Amino acid sequence: MTTDTLTALDAHALSDAIHRRTVSCREVMTAYLARIAWLNPQHTAIVAQAPDDTLLAQADACDAELAAGHSRGWLHGQPAAIKDTGQATGFATSFGSPLLARQSAREDSIYVARMKAAGALVIGKTNMSEFGLGSHSYNRLYGTTRNAWDRTVTAGGSSGGAAVALALRLLPVADGSDFMGSLRNPAGWNHVYGLRPSQGRVPSWPRPDLFVSQLGIDGPMARTVRDLARLLETQAGYDARTPLALGDAPGTPMVPPPQAWGSGLAGKRIAWLGDLGGHLAVEPGILPLCESALARMAEAGAVVEPATLDTDLDAVWNAWLAWRCALVAPMIGQALQLPGAREQIKPEALWEYERAQGLQLNDFMRAAQVRSAFYTRLATLLEHYDALALPVAQAWPFDANLHWPKTVAGRAMDTYHRWMECTLYATFAGLPAISLPAGFSPDGRLPMGIQLIGRPRGDAALLALAAGYEARVHDLLARRPPEAS
Repeated sequence: MTTDTLTALDAHALSDAIHRRTVSCREVMTAYLARIAWLNPQHTAIVAQAPDDTLLAQADACDAELAAGHSRGWLHGQPAAIKDTGQATGFATSFGSPLLARQSAREDSIYVARMKAAGALVIGKTNMSEFGLGSHSYNRLYGTTRNAWDRTVTAGGSSGGAAVALALRLLPVADGSDFMGSLRNPAGWNHVYGLRPSQGRVPSWPRPDLFVSQLGIDGPMARTVRDLARLLETQAGYDARTPLALGDAPGTPMVPPPQAWGSGLAGKRIAWLGDLGGHLAVEPGILPLCESALARMAEAGAVVEPATLDTDLDAVWNAWLAWRCALVAPMIGQALQLPGAREQIKPEALWEYERAQGLQLNDFMRAAQVRSAFYTRLATLLEHYDALALPVAQAWPFDANLHWPKTVAGRAMDTYHRWMECTLYATFAGLPAISLPAGFSPDGRLPMGIQLIGRPRGDAALLALAAGYEARVHDLLARRPPEAS
């Protein structure tokens, strides 16, 4: 197979080719390294890459194991790059900050260890926003990740490097993490799939806190629903080191059954929340594009209805801010103890830290009560619907030289992340949410996604809906970034 043919395969097909031994792991690694050398310098998706000779030696070892009749798993010999929030031995975990550039991982994150056990070969890290804050992947250490479809605009974030690496076919699958849409926004802006799993589905360890810090979680990205589900199967499953992990065994099936691609949407009820009755500022063209995606779902038998959350969204936003600041501040506070740190930390991170200094325990507990009531409201609504639909972002990908959009649809943004408010609802309720490719801007240039929020612990059911949608949009998914076609 040619380099282009190999890297065009999805991870499922690539796994089959490797295990049939129609292609060697060395050939796969060589093809991906060539493509990375070609495209990555212009996009800065993969960073801290290991030396080629080291990676080729690892691929040779995988070939020798297959020749001896041993497979590590479905990812045997496939390259992977871990988002720079994840611990991967042999690589620094910098969170995109020069202050942490030499912070080498002492052990693998659980999901990384599971990907390695399934055969993945870690080749480096993927770029992200500094400390994972903001939906724009730029930092002082590695620079700016640029959109796979247009290098002049942002890739989104904070898992921007992962999404771009997928879209450009620099990786077969990718991992990311999601606090405020970080698996969903960059997926939507790069025309791939991103899944924020249910809270506790993918155990997060090691971490300083294992009981409260549950808003930021790890999960999969992929170019197909099958790959997305298989990677989730690999990452997910109970681990006793994480007290709030869900009890499912590792490897619990998540791949939809074959019939889901034909009837996964038939009879399913989807609530279209739109801009939440004008609460969300949304740039022109985004809502109609999402509605066109919903129309395709309706063609496949889904029942799509407008709906509202019928709750105090301002109270939810303020409660969210309290939780976010409380969880972000300790990381920034620890970094601030390093020499010269304040001058090297971006203003948005300092804003989170400083805002948290006035937060009292009673403030946090009141916010926790708002969060609990909000979860109950969404869970009740999802008794009547199989999924809630929202745009995956409120703005089109913006100029890569901007830090964040100060206005959206003529409305001033009062924080650096207000324009991503649409993503906080799944996070705050701990519900699974998936970003599906919805289409492109009116000029055909920039991608956008639609997110579906699923029922509590309903990851597998949400993936089945996505499979039904995927089967209806082959024409849409066939599009490739113009630079890398």
